[in-house]
Amino acid sequence: MGFKATLKGAVLAGMMAAFGAGAAMAQAACEETQFSSKTGEIYLKAEQSAMTDKDFNAASQFMNQLKSQELNCYEEGAVLKLSAYINIERGDRQGAIRDLQSALDKGYIPAKDAAQTYYNIAQIYLQGENVEKALEFMKKWQQAGGQPDRQQKWQLAVLYQRVDDFQTAIKWAEEVKRDDGSNYKQEVYDLLIYLYNSVDDKAKLASILEEVLVRNPTERKYWDAIAGNYFAANEERRAFEVQKAMYLAGLLTKEDELMRVVNFYNRFNAPYHAAQILEKEMNAGRISKSLKNLELLANLYQVAREHEKAIPVIKQAAAAGGGGAMLERLGRSYADLQMWEETEEALTDALNAGGVKDRGTAYVMIGQSRYERNDRAGAREAFRQANNRGGRGWLQFMDSEEATADALVCFEVQSAYLNIENEAKICKRLEVLGEENVPESCKTVPERLKAAEEKFNNTPECRAQRS
Repeated sequence: MGFKATLKGAVLAGMMAAFGAGAAMAQAACEETQFSSKTGEIYLKAEQSAMTDKDFNAASQFMNQLKSQELNCYEEGAVLKLSAYINIERGDRQGAIRDLQSALDKGYIPAKDAAQTYYNIAQIYLQGENVEKALEFMKKWQQAGGQPDRQQKWQLAVLYQRVDDFQTAIKWAEEVKRDDGSNYKQEVYDLLIYLYNSVDDKAKLASILEEVLVRNPTERKYWDAIAGNYFAANEERRAFEVQKAMYLAGLLTKEDELMRVVNFYNRFNAPYHAAQILEKEMNAGRISKSLKNLELLANLYQVAREHEKAIPVIKQAAAAGGGGAMLERLGRSYADLQMWEETEEALTDALNAGGVKDRGTAYVMIGQSRYERNDRAGAREAFRQANNRGGRGWLQFMDSEEATADALVCFEVQSAYLNIENEAKICKRLEVLGEENVPESCKTVPERLKAAEEKFNNTPECRAQRS
């Protein structure tokens, strides 16, 4: 049985409870207590057709006869109530509402039954999707003393939500949740999530989402709602933790979702973990091996100083159309690993392929790779081709380095010459003390001094200094 059918049954039951099915009904403002004989006979036929035979067409004909006659207050009250019942059964909601409202206005419904009648009218309006009128009569029902049970509280929560009175809807929905106790009803939690989100009550929203997630750990929409709540509150770190948990739980499968996790890791200074996830998902086919993604993977490994892992990725990117730019990056990675021969080869290929934004820097790195392999002439050539500040700095450094080396060579030769010269002076002083006091080494001083002087005069490094 559908919702409307159930609602219709509830209305009919309520009407029966409110004023009964027969003619013996109390009249609040009527001194008459019975039908006339003729009117009573027609009324009984109408009642029999409606209540027993369920022949509502016949019942309606009898009702028309009654309404065409002059009725006393007792008769009119009974006719209105039976007419409302027949109209409900025939699907004439507006007719039923007119009958019930007329009975209320004329005082034909006792005060003790007024609340139930207001409730019945509200349900009839609800059957016709007239939410505003349904809510209006639900309020009248409460004002007349109606005390909502769990189902009626739920109805009020939904009605207030449908007219965008979210705060009142929250009040009733929370009462329903309290009434349910440990009896978990998903629709109640879903409504509260919607309402808390609508009024931007992030604290209550977070709390209710956590409750739901405990019961539905694999339900994706609740994870998304929690993450969205943190995003809205600019709590990116918490949003990241939720996204990470979703990834580890296997809830994220689309490329954009997986890339969000990768970017989160990178944003929070974990480039190596970002690279690991990106490479894993690319190998699994869930993230495409596009040039853009390969470049990102290479960059992540390089930032993480994992150059050995970056190199094969850069090669793939170069093969995927990265051109000179990716080959240049390959050269840089080789340089970081001090693989100098591979550095020069990659950078030379990059320059030949084109697309290198800073050719001067590439030549500087080629020059450095040659320098490290002791190809000083080749290094100077590359630094000159660089024709930039870096290249000139390297040339000056090499000039200084070579000048220092020359000075050191000359210093050693000159020091040897001066040492022997000082030795000769000492030997000359000792001669005055007698030949027996002169060391044997003094005899070779003239020859050694001459040889040292010649070496000093003929050493190119020393001649360059003297000039």
